[in-house]
Amino acid sequence: MGFSLTGTHVIFFIASIIVAGAVSGVFIAVTMNVSNSFSERGDRVQEQLDTDFEIINDPNEIPTSNGYYVFYLMNTGGKRLLTTNETFHIFLDGEIAAVANYHFNDTYIQPSEVTEMHVIAALSGGSHILRVVGPQAIDDEFNFMI
Repeated sequence: MGFSLTGTHVIFFIASIIVAGAVSGVFIAVTMNVSNSFSERGDRVQEQLDTDFEIINDPNEIPTSNGYYVFYLMNTGGKRLLTTNETFHIFLDGEIAAVANYHFNDTYIQPSEVTEMHVIAALSGGSHILRVVGPQAIDDEFNFMI
């Protein structure tokens, strides 16, 4: 007795079910990978949006205290900012300031709060640029006169 047409159909049906299962498994894995990537990217974007600050001095009147120039840094983001020399870097006129040449009054600032940043530098009279780079590589540039 030979293999009938029904037997051939059963074999093709089983083979198509196996192939469909393998293809759907690949699609599920790819979809999960893409979904996780979008989720991680969204978390990074949210972290960057929540991390923001601004220098709020009067550019024509920079106060001094004990040989330091005093700049006011306001947290304009949505989360607490850690204000240390490891999380913030200072550039004066394009030159990076040594870690020992600046410090903050507070170790962190909550949203909408302001802290003082004390910078020691030998600045001549005229126009200068202060650039502060913080967490998530968020930065603010401030032009001021001495």
